[in-house]
Amino acid sequence: MTLLRERSRAGWRGVFHCFSGDARMAEKVLELGFHISFTGNITFKNSTSAAVMREVPLERLMVETDCPFMAPVPHRGRRNEPAYVQLVAQKVAEVKGISFQAVAERTTANARELFQLPDP
Repeated sequence: MTLLRERSRAGWRGVFHCFSGDARMAEKVLELGFHISFTGNITFKNSTSAAVMREVPLERLMVETDCPFMAPVPHRGRRNEPAYVQLVAQKVAEVKGISFQAVAERTTANARELFQLPDP
C-alpha cells in the first residue's frame, strides 16, 4: 500500500485480485481508486472476507474464480472451474441482501468499464 500511495498517479485503474485483506486495507484500496475482487474464499465457513466484502460498494466489486485455486463451497478442496464464479456471485448477493441478478449485472458492468470491453 505504501508503494502504491507513493507512486500513485491520477487515473490509475486496476483490481486487487482475490482480496483477503481486512476492512482497513479495503478502504485504502478503494481510496486509491481500485476495484476489489473476491473469489471462493468468501464462501468458506471461517472466512472473514465475506464481512469485508459486505462493506465494498457494489460499483467497485468484482467476482472471480481464481481457477484452479480456492474453489467455493461445495467444491472446496477440488480444482476450481470458471463455472463456479456463479457461486461466488450468489454469496455476494446473500451477504449484501440483494438479488443474484443485481450482482451479475453490476459485476459484469464493472468488468466492462474497468477493462474497457465493448458491450455485447
